[in-house]
Amino acid sequence: MADRDPAEGRIEVWKTYKLYIGGAFPRTESGRTYLVAAADGTPLANACRASRKDVRDAVRAARSASGGWAGRTAMNRGQILYRVAELMEGRRAQFVEDVAQAEGLSAGTARAAVDRAIDRWVWYAGWADKIAQVLGSSNPVAGPYFNFTIPEPTGVVGIVAPETSSLLGLVSRLAPVLVGGSVAVVATSETRPLPAITLAEVLATSDVPGGVVNILTGLKAELAPAMAAHDDIDAIDAWGVPEALRREVELAAAENVKRVARRPKGVLDARFDWLDDRAAERPEWIAAFLEMKTVWHPIGV
Repeated sequence: MADRDPAEGRIEVWKTYKLYIGGAFPRTESGRTYLVAAADGTPLANACRASRKDVRDAVRAARSASGGWAGRTAMNRGQILYRVAELMEGRRAQFVEDVAQAEGLSAGTARAAVDRAIDRWVWYAGWADKIAQVLGSSNPVAGPYFNFTIPEPTGVVGIVAPETSSLLGLVSRLAPVLVGGSVAVVATSETRPLPAITLAEVLATSDVPGGVVNILTGLKAELAPAMAAHDDIDAIDAWGVPEALRREVELAAAENVKRVARRPKGVLDARFDWLDDRAAERPEWIAAFLEMKTVWHPIGV
């Protein structure tokens, strides 16, 4: 789609943004797109309207990358995620413009949100080689055995991103999944997807292996139930699921015994303060996508 700019006497060509799957930028297999507008209604671009087939492709890519990402040392994962923050810093001006347009914010307010998103990515990266010590334990037993409890990645996590906080909210939900060694399939904010697409471009040029993060734009009414029902998604972060869809998504997840992370009771997505570090920076959010494994080992063997 395009629009004519009367001031310049030319037709403005709107960019059509693609999906991010397996480290590449494919078009949706459905061929569908939808118009993305700024907070004031000004058209900005077109985005792919991902389908159930795109969800399946993203899950397949995530599963292929899962073993390699989980098998990296915690320190290496932290280094890779810190590098993402460095690249975000280099594209800070673009992120500020994207967030300001998407959320209808002043440049100063958008800059504060972007800076906090970068800082939050660094904060979570720092937990990579520490979370195991916090959650793990050496358990006392009555016998000649060592008994240890250690955290392991959940696997493939579907993330339904917050709707109102296009970048900071997404980073706050995505980084905890990655730092623990899981991989992600993300359904972006439906009305404000462009900052997430810019983040995908950062990830594509970073050290994050292809398939570790897969980003889909489109309608949550189509994507969230498909993610919840997919047997090869091990857990779903339902923070950004609209209230009208919540029951359907949770019932679909229960059918295949999928772990579901919900917003705290009484918390509304639109009213949550993502700038509040005490509320939005939580090691518990890393723990939500870790499995605790207990092992026994004979003493002296």
